[in-house]
Order: sequence, then structure tokens, then C-alpha cells
Amino acid sequence: MASISFRNVTKRFGDVTAVDDVTLDIRDNAFFCLFGPPLSGKSTILKLILGLEQPDEGEILIDGRPVTHVSPAKRNVAMVFQNLALFPHMTALQNVQFPLVERRTDPEQIARRVAEVSEKLHIGHILHKPPAQLSGGERQRVAIARALVRDPVAYLMDDPISALDARLREETRVELRRIQRELGKTLVYVTHDQEEAMSVADGMAVFEQGRVRQTGTPEDLYRRPNSTYVAGMLGAPAMNVLPMALADQMQVAGAPRAADSLGVRPENLRVGAGEAARITEVEPLGGFTTLGLTVQGTELRATLRGQPKFTTGQRVGLTVDAGRAHFFDAAGTAIGAH
Repeated sequence: MASISFRNVTKRFGDVTAVDDVTLDIRDNAFFCLFGPPLSGKSTILKLILGLEQPDEGEILIDGRPVTHVSPAKRNVAMVFQNLALFPHMTALQNVQFPLVERRTDPEQIARRVAEVSEKLHIGHILHKPPAQLSGGERQRVAIARALVRDPVAYLMDDPISALDARLREETRVELRRIQRELGKTLVYVTHDQEEAMSVADGMAVFEQGRVRQTGTPEDLYRRPNSTYVAGMLGAPAMNVLPMALADQMQVAGAPRAADSLGVRPENLRVGAGEAARITEVEPLGGFTTLGLTVQGTELRATLRGQPKFTTGQRVGLTVDAGRAHFFDAAGTAIGAH
């Protein structure tokens, strides 16, 4: 078991700063997501933990012990790379067994561990096949199994289920969460899928251009984003961010004087009688309906329960649930909520 900490870590590749002065704490036995768009530094963070890259500045600790200059083999962490990197000349079984065979583990223990992870990941029926005969999703599950058979202090996973179809991706992330709890090990998971991050993580860090913009639980980040950037990254549809000049149109009172913009989640926007907004789109989605609206040329979204009877072109009034408004300054930094 292990906690993982970064202290003012910076990593450069030539003129590009991939990780920029990152300070981060991942507690022991956490399912922790590194979340952000492509090229925001997430995968480099994993490579720094693993020891495949060395920081230019700062310090990395595993379980409180500095490991910045410790070799990957001695860090005892297991990683599933995005490109899978299975051995093509081996069967799936041999790939899964490989970490244990290399450590000269007892054959009976190898067989037991392989059987356990194969059942959890539903790959028992494909273990006899080489990687070339497996689908992308099957190769991904074999790569995950190869990491799980080990007994490392932490698991690192770089977008490991992106090749799966939607149904299997949902099943696999639920399984990964269950397996992580059963193993009682730290799991650091990279993804650019906000639904994936929100559904499995105990904690998460939101990245932008190599910097950590905010850390916390998924609920904390969703309910109390510290910037318009974080607010826009979490939630589907994303938070509406509007000029404060439109606050009166939405019947919002008590805004801080320094507020430059107003943030409202689509589910917190009430739609009723009035003339403030025009409906531009009605999207029924079974249990809820999403409306596209425009207020004085500014577009926004509202999410309503059920299938209310609204039509395109209809004029409506807008109000915000008390205590659900967010306010941001001119730099996009949160300055409090009403």
C-alpha cells in the first residue's frame, strides 16, 4: 500500500513544459483520476511515478519515501499503458503470467492469480490466443490483467479502456473500481472522459497545460469549481457561464461586486413563464429533456426532468435555484457562490 506525493515537480521536453510545478497528494488506497484534455500532462505524471521519466525540478515520494532517483524496478508499481505493449510472440496467458514468471513465483501461485484476474476481467476463454487474434478490447483487458496479477504498491493506468465499446467500457470501469477496493491498493488512472472520472474516482486532479487547476472529490469539484475552466470540464451539458449583465434577466440577486460572470449548471436553471429567453432546441431524452436557449444573443442549456411541453421558438422566463449560482471574476476565478 502506498501514498504518492509530488512536490513542485516540473518536467520539460526541450522547449515544452509537460508538467509545470505540480504539487499533488494521492492518499493510500485511493482510486485517483488524473483528468484533463489530451497533452495536458497526465500521462507524463504516470511516467514520472513509474520512473520512466525524471523530473527537472521537484521531488516525488511513494509512501513518504523520496523516489526521484530510484529505478523503476525498485519502485514496485505496475502500469497499463495506453498502447498496451503486449508481447506479440506470446499467448494471452503467457502475457498475463509474465510478471510472475520473471520473479520466479511458485507455479501454483501463478495459476491461482491468473485464474482470479481472468475471471474478474472475463478473459478465460481467450487466454490461448496470441495478441494478433484478439480484438482491441480483448487486448486491453489482457494488458490490465497482466498488471493485476502482480502485487505492487500501486497501479497506474493510462486510459486503459478507451478501445472498448460503450457497454463494455461501463462494465469494465465498474469492475476496476470493485477490484481496486478488494485489493486495497492505490490506483492512479488517467482519462479525458469526465463521466469515467466522475463515476469511479475517490479523488481527482483536473489538469490544464501541465498544471493542476484543482483537486478534490468529484462531488467537490462539480459543486465548487474554483474557475470557469474546471466548471466547463465537468458536467454534461457543461455549466452555463454568462456575462453578469444578464443576471437580472435570470432573476439572480446578491452577486458579489467583483463578479464579472455568472455560472449556472443546466439542471439548476428553472424554465417557466416569461419573455427573457427564446428556446432554440428541444431534445427529449426519456427521463429528462435538454433545452437550448438564447438570452440577448448568449446561448445556454437547461436540463429538465421528464418531457415538459416546450417548443422551438417559444419565449420563456428563467430563474436560478437559490444557492446554486456561481460567480467568477474577469480572470475566470471563482469568487464565491450565492
